[in-house]
Amino acid sequence: MNGRDESTAGREPAGRQVSGARGRSRVRKAGKRLSHLDARGRARMVDVGRKEITEREAVASGRVRLRAATLDLIARGGIEKGDVFATARIAGILGAKATPRLIPLCHPLALTSIAIEFAPGRRPPHIGITCRVKTLDRTGVEMEAITGVAVAALTLYDMCKAVDREMEIGPIRLERKTGGKSGPFVRSTPRA
Repeated sequence: MNGRDESTAGREPAGRQVSGARGRSRVRKAGKRLSHLDARGRARMVDVGRKEITEREAVASGRVRLRAATLDLIARGGIEKGDVFATARIAGILGAKATPRLIPLCHPLALTSIAIEFAPGRRPPHIGITCRVKTLDRTGVEMEAITGVAVAALTLYDMCKAVDREMEIGPIRLERKTGGKSGPFVRSTPRA
């Protein structure tokens, strides 16, 4: 066995070095150039040293679907582990701050603000999660916002799993971002 999954035999994934015309080496690109790959297709941390420091903000959202009875229990403060929203909020903030330790090629950033909000809903029963992250830096905070939502969602699950093991997490997605060379992004499809 050559270490490759047989289902991908004969195909090189995007970003892998492949032989080009006349035997020259090139990196296959999927759409735009992947900035975290060098000319030989190896992972690298992008050099942001020459980028301008600008105000940057990102907002991500996610959802935890759960039983109506679990939502009622949370609302009454009846979860034995304690205050579900306070614990998940602190965990989400810590998660956003820990992003460069969790995601290998993320830069450590001086975050100026992290806010986690929860929005319980009834049809179907769920808890919406929003994380807004701000910085004055050379690169964006999209990964920090997404990580904040993910860690808050995992904490909600952990706090409530004794009463509802059928909870579902997701989808988690970037909603919008501002700042930087690439300009603003606003998701074109609203959350259902």
